[in-house]
Parts: sequence; structure tokens; C-alpha cells
Amino acid sequence: MTATVIERKWHTTAEVAQMLGYGLSKTKMLVLTGEIRSVKDGRNRRILPRWVDEYVERLAHEAEEQWSA
Repeated sequence: MTATVIERKWHTTAEVAQMLGYGLSKTKMLVLTGEIRSVKDGRNRRILPRWVDEYVERLAHEAEEQWSA
């Protein structure tokens, strides 16, 4: 018998804050301003892993543009 591993499909704002090394307040502000996309699930916000990746890629791209200017 093999064990089934369930991968997380989304994260809470607290989990994303920890992943990014940000405080919870900053992460909530990024969500509220739309810099990190999220969906409302009842009273909570959920963030897909690819949306976190999009945010990080956008920051990296902006930093690269700044250094090449």
C-alpha cells in the first residue's frame, strides 16, 4: 500500500509572510493593494503558490531594470 501525499494548493497570508520573510502586516498590505493576488475564502484570504512566485519574479525584474538603467 502506498501513502498518498496531498500537496497544499494555497497558503494563508501568515504562511506567505513567513515564506517571504515579511511581517504579517506588510503581507496583508500587499494583498490589500493587489501586489500579491489572493482570493477570499469566507473570512480569510488564500494565496496560490504561483501568485507568490509572480510577486517575487516581478520584484526581481524591477530590481534588474533598476540596476541596468
